[in-house]
Amino acid sequence: MKKFLSRYHPRYIRSLVYMLQASEYSVRDYLHWLPRVENFRTVETRKNLVTTKKALLFLVGASVLLVISYAAALGSFFLFQSPLNALLSAIIVLAAPYIVAYGILIPLFLFNFFIQYPVTRFKIARAHEKLKKSKAIKIAIAGSYGKTSMREILRTVIGQGKRVQSPEGSINTPLGICNFIEGLKGDEEVLIFEFGEYYPGDITELSHLVRPDIGIITGVNEAHFEKFRRMEATTKTIFELAEYMGNKPLYVNGENQNVRKAAAHFHILYDRNGVLNWKVEKRKSDLSGTSFDLVQEAVRISVVSKLLGLHHIGPLVAAADIGLRVGLSLENITQGLNTTKAYDHRLEPIYDESGVITLDDSYNGNPDGASAVIDFLASLSGHRRFYVTPGLVEMGVRKEAIHREIGRKLALAQIEKVILIRNSVTPYIESGLQENKYRGEIIWYDTAHEAFSALPVLTAKGDVVLLQNDWPDQYA
Repeated sequence: MKKFLSRYHPRYIRSLVYMLQASEYSVRDYLHWLPRVENFRTVETRKNLVTTKKALLFLVGASVLLVISYAAALGSFFLFQSPLNALLSAIIVLAAPYIVAYGILIPLFLFNFFIQYPVTRFKIARAHEKLKKSKAIKIAIAGSYGKTSMREILRTVIGQGKRVQSPEGSINTPLGICNFIEGLKGDEEVLIFEFGEYYPGDITELSHLVRPDIGIITGVNEAHFEKFRRMEATTKTIFELAEYMGNKPLYVNGENQNVRKAAAHFHILYDRNGVLNWKVEKRKSDLSGTSFDLVQEAVRISVVSKLLGLHHIGPLVAAADIGLRVGLSLENITQGLNTTKAYDHRLEPIYDESGVITLDDSYNGNPDGASAVIDFLASLSGHRRFYVTPGLVEMGVRKEAIHREIGRKLALAQIEKVILIRNSVTPYIESGLQENKYRGEIIWYDTAHEAFSALPVLTAKGDVVLLQNDWPDQYA
């Protein structure tokens, strides 16, 4: 009943437009979200509607549609007074929220066809021509996870000796990349791009736009599995970059099983043991950072990075080899590797006045990332450890198996406190914990806000708190 009545709340239209905006105006994603909403009054939980011109257009359009629906109901009732017309009026009133929810897609289709699509094609053509004139070396990064971290590592290392630019944030779509290209000055020596994969063909389109000279595939896993449904489809889409690259250098993450299976013999594998003739020795990682020696014949590079976790060694050594490939000196590379640090919300250490160490990994929402940070927590001694999570999203049919495995790993790692946010997947984590006879404490909260508010009371000096993943509104 609450779900039904919430469709008549004044916030209903705003919630629908927010859902469109949060879904990046994707009809498929919006329609997938719509039937799952339990209460339209509370759709905006973690973020709020940004009142852009596009959002205002849909707010007005939806409001007009609702007014027309109610006007039709009133007209039917007062102009043609009969029991059947009264019934028709009631049906229209009941159907009005649904008419708006699905009718709002009509202006979306019109907007996309007459405005968005032509503008996007024009911008892509203009960006393509501008990049053709650029002499910069273009590096493309594809993968289910780890793209932004790899981009930032590369930008830090290559930036020691070259003029390098890359889009900020998580800009990885054609339109976002085109907007970035428009702002280039033309004197850049290296350009680094993330390629987002949401549907088959996405990587191919971006490859033709950017025409990369060097490619990187960071890994393939169940991220976006709700869209791809099969691992083969995910792998094929991400390896569209390999098809485009041909004989150009393509670095692939040898620690990822799905990548190893798909990689050809001429692809360059990197992992925590090294890359090509570079070998890793004396590797170590703790709360102060990650250190290792990178060795090739008589050359030895001593690396002390602020990045946390041994899983970062692979991307670091790949960046070293790519640095040499684009013309950096060993001194540049050493300085760059030693300058790398944790990036926002990606295993980012935060120290508070009470002596509690928070590891903010809220932008890490994939199984390989979760496994890596649990391994890192397991390696820490002398600390009481908290693992706080709402689980991972977009895991599709694999969600139960993946979350049970997270629970089993937490139990094996003997994490002292596991804080779970109630939703559709965290019970599977609890089941995994119980399967491996977890001896620590499981603490439940209804919302992330309640869990975060309780942490200052639950924690003490020396505790380490890992915040694993955020839970976007469309998966509430």
